[in-house]
Amino acid sequence: MNDTNEMVLEFESKSQNESFARTVVAAFAAQLDPTIEELSDIKTAVSEAVTNSIIHGYVDCVGIIRMHCKVCNNELTVEIRDTGVGIENIQKAMEPLYTTRPELERSGMGFSFMEAFMDKLEVESTPSMGTLVRMKKRIGKPNVLKDQRAI
Repeated sequence: MNDTNEMVLEFESKSQNESFARTVVAAFAAQLDPTIEELSDIKTAVSEAVTNSIIHGYVDCVGIIRMHCKVCNNELTVEIRDTGVGIENIQKAMEPLYTTRPELERSGMGFSFMEAFMDKLEVESTPSMGTLVRMKKRIGKPNVLKDQRAI
């Protein structure tokens, strides 16, 4: 039996769609029977990734944000992709308190929150072509049989 399921959602980079993305990912993740805390973590991380695309990816214009979610066994993978301005220096962008938009009173903690609330965070970006944020989170009890084989 294949324990995978996937969904893709595309929406405009408008601030009102950030809460929509949070709700959709929560509904999709519900099939894994997450705790309220796990669900809150996922929603917060997605919110940060989508907000980054809206604020930093599409500066002064509206573009498309693509959210791809996949569950496999008890792991959720969420990818947030934009085709905006991209990130010049990913390592610098991921530093706590770093922001390219201080005039908007951005805290510079988006990537830090994503790292804290998810189990794995990967960022790929090409200037002028866009950014992909990939986050993973294991939900519930680990697969004991699988973990024992790794020993």
